[in-house]
Amino acid sequence: MKAIGYHAPSPIASAESLVDLDLPVPALRPHDLLVKVEAISVNPVDVKLRAAAAPPNGEARILGFDAAGIVEAVGPAVTRFKKGDAVFYAGAIDRPGSNAEFQAVDERIVGPKPASLSFAEAAALPLTSLTAWELLFDRLRVPYGQKTSEDAILIVNGAGGVGSILTQIARRLTGLTVIATASRPETVEWVRSMGAHHVIDHRKPLDEGLKEIGIPQVRYVAGLTATDKHQKAIVEALAPQGALALIDDPASFDIVPFKRKSLAVHWELMFTRSLFGTPDIAEQHRILAEVSALVDSGVLRTTMREEIGRIDAATLRRAHEAVESGRSIGKTVLAGF
Repeated sequence: MKAIGYHAPSPIASAESLVDLDLPVPALRPHDLLVKVEAISVNPVDVKLRAAAAPPNGEARILGFDAAGIVEAVGPAVTRFKKGDAVFYAGAIDRPGSNAEFQAVDERIVGPKPASLSFAEAAALPLTSLTAWELLFDRLRVPYGQKTSEDAILIVNGAGGVGSILTQIARRLTGLTVIATASRPETVEWVRSMGAHHVIDHRKPLDEGLKEIGIPQVRYVAGLTATDKHQKAIVEALAPQGALALIDDPASFDIVPFKRKSLAVHWELMFTRSLFGTPDIAEQHRILAEVSALVDSGVLRTTMREEIGRIDAATLRRAHEAVESGRSIGKTVLAGF
């Protein structure tokens, strides 16, 4: 099968950073689906791993944590899907990824593809939807479906992949006032189209931006990028007994300043359930099924911003460059081999 991978960490400008490969079709574990991959999208985790993580045993590593495709075969313990089903998923960080014609993935972290979306549109959603959902409802414990609230959430980097779907989910499935950050006219427009009630500029202190819109404090903050840079302002912006949930990777993060207000600090990593085989691993199947239904009912929409071409090394390098630039909006998608 065709696949794209790398043999050693390298900058994206290198021709060896991502290369076309020919590999065997993967074997299935009992709970696995064999999926014919139709479309993929790129996330910051792809970029971080390609740039810094050496593949195990000197073998090529296949990245990719978002995909939509068709089930080609199923393992003996599979109960949720059958051959021919259209699915979407984010995969697992400790297994070969979706940058390949065929991928083996545990059915318990797979959802039915939204019928109203193309494969490309669907591939934009899984990783970010799972991250946003778990951050909002599992970590911050915001009440799902409660449409009245005096509380607000501040989403730092509302125009990114996670920020785009988190803004939608918070606006449409909770009663929170949704405040997102953006700094350019095109990102401000995008964030408003995702459903943000207010937009503030993250190039300025966040607490000052909140005061300017008349909301000096919020109960929740989603730190999606540069959380360490914004830490002082976040402490100021959070109301006593509020909560921060972050997903980025600061070199260090001192939570002592959060003590005086009795603030909670949560980490969110959507790979935790699959990485540790937690008893509730199938919760990700349920979340993706719910997201799929919400898309098909018109409550949520795809965050695909651009489909840039077919799935090969040259096109994938372009997608990695876009993510590395820090200026990407929504999700970049590739479709077809």
